[in-house]
Amino acid sequence: MRKIAFSGAIAAMLVAAGGASAADNRELVKMPGQMQEHMLESMRDHLVALDEILAAVSAEKYDEASKVAEERLGMSSFELHGASHMAAYMPKPMQDAGGSLHRAASRFAIAAKDTDLDRSYPAMKKLMGALSEMTTACNSCHVSYRIR
Repeated sequence: MRKIAFSGAIAAMLVAAGGASAADNRELVKMPGQMQEHMLESMRDHLVALDEILAAVSAEKYDEASKVAEERLGMSSFELHGASHMAAYMPKPMQDAGGSLHRAASRFAIAAKDTDLDRSYPAMKKLMGALSEMTTACNSCHVSYRIR
């Protein structure tokens, strides 16, 4: 069997997903079991929200994509996910990565509203750039940290 070499970031993501056996060099963030479960539930909801956003964008329902982004991932979502009590367990760079996601999601929400009004190529390009900023923020945290 041929062995495939992955970059450090990709290897970490594969390990996190259970798809590789390379050493997991991400920083372990220790927190009580109940907090771990709460954080994992929150991260899973983030993935569902991203899926809903992508579905809305592909259906050209930009207002809907905006609403999901802001309410579930944006700066307005802190209360929903209990960000304040989880932050106490996170190292500062991890908090910063989370903040980057929430700010990027709020920027995406604005870009989606703009795209709903101006369905031009430049508006769509800005929207896709904002979406990329969101997923980049997610990946930067997941590649660097783990809770188990």
